[in-house]
Amino acid sequence: MRRKHERDGRPAAAVAPTKSGDMSAISLITPSYRYDRERCELLCESVDRFVSGFARHYLVVADHDVPLFAAFNRGRREVIAASTLLPSWLKPMPSFVQRGRRRYWWSLRARPVSGWHVQQFVKIAAARMAAEEVVCLVDSDVVFFRPFDLGPFSDPGRTPLYIRAGEVAATAPMHATWIQTTHRLLGLGTPSFPADDFIGHVIFWNRESVRAMTDRIEAVTSRSWPEALCRAHAVSEYMLYGYRVCNDASLLSQHICTGETPCLSYWDTEPLTDPALERLLGSAAERHAAISVQSISNTPLARVRAVLDRLKGAEFAGIQPWARIPQKVGAGETATVLS
Repeated sequence: MRRKHERDGRPAAAVAPTKSGDMSAISLITPSYRYDRERCELLCESVDRFVSGFARHYLVVADHDVPLFAAFNRGRREVIAASTLLPSWLKPMPSFVQRGRRRYWWSLRARPVSGWHVQQFVKIAAARMAAEEVVCLVDSDVVFFRPFDLGPFSDPGRTPLYIRAGEVAATAPMHATWIQTTHRLLGLGTPSFPADDFIGHVIFWNRESVRAMTDRIEAVTSRSWPEALCRAHAVSEYMLYGYRVCNDASLLSQHICTGETPCLSYWDTEPLTDPALERLLGSAAERHAAISVQSISNTPLARVRAVLDRLKGAEFAGIQPWARIPQKVGAGETATVLS
């Protein structure tokens, strides 16, 4: 029999209960690393300024990056070493074994995985065993610019499930592969296209569904879920969660499906100029409380900060964003989402 931390991919007490002991609270989870530290700092500043109604904000970083993030370890924010969430057999490669800024992790059980993969694994592991029943997953390149109360989303029986129905074509270079891998890991058979997309920023999960997802992966693959994901390689944590929920009526009944997101996202690789960034922010609807400018765009962080500072007045203040849209979706069916 495998030891418990090897089966689950983490030790039993890596994330402590909240001081209040409120097991129905909601927490924020952000994986990060040294090259995103400044972005993470801006995220944390925006969370402290605009986000309310949460118990803890967990920052998960590689062990060697913990000292770089130590200054964030205060108040409701807790810095967690990735090793406390990952199985003992998955190890970081030496720093000289990397491509540019991308570091890799190795094991004797699968080919090496990148830090991007490991960030997915720690999201799952942290959500599985957080004291709070609902988690809000927020990456380092997200910045909040309006007041956002997470309290209304802490009910695990009404967890928002972000879904874009029929958005993924069979020719989509990455998304289609992630969906095919997801179906294989969950034992769902061959997917049909166009398929649903569950990827976004500011994503909500409930703990019961995360555990149901990893339990299903282990039942289908006969391996621990971290090993199964390492072997699969081409995975998306959001696809895994979304398809697990939408193919189980009991899990789906605990969610409210919505095609709306509180985060305005920029996915392209072209850097944003000041005017382009201002136009993007100017397009924000009342439901938008945050913006994500992907780091791959190489938009200077100072530019993002400066533009947000210029536009942080009455235009963004005091608006309570994003009303959830209830929508029933049958288990195993393609979701039809109200716009």
